[in-house]
Amino acid sequence: MVAALVAGALFTHQLIWTPISAINMADIATNQFKMTDASFSGVDHDGNPFNIHAKTARQEYDAPDTIFLDSVHGKITRLINGTPETSDISANHGRYDIKSKRVTLIGNVRVDSTTGDKALTDEMVLKL
Repeated sequence: MVAALVAGALFTHQLIWTPISAINMADIATNQFKMTDASFSGVDHDGNPFNIHAKTARQEYDAPDTIFLDSVHGKITRLINGTPETSDISANHGRYDIKSKRVTLIGNVRVDSTTGDKALTDEMVLKL
């Protein structure tokens, strides 16, 4: 009788089942943390301010000291001979190494400086 009451209560609620085959286990196993529209700001080792923004940022279980970035944009301001110079930087992807405080930008890396200098490369490493 008790079993019939419990079973009746379960069948009165609509249950939504997701088949295990529909779950992307590779994505779950790879991505430990994932953020969209991620931004972080700070100062580099010389005290110059920077701001980095990524469409997505994620950490993976097998690389806990690395943050992987997609669609990266950033701004770095430095003093050159006492004059502030701001560089706008963009890239398809990036990796931020937490321990070494280095950002490796990869794919269509573009730098536009307020001094008029421009650079286009496949890879660039920035020490923060």
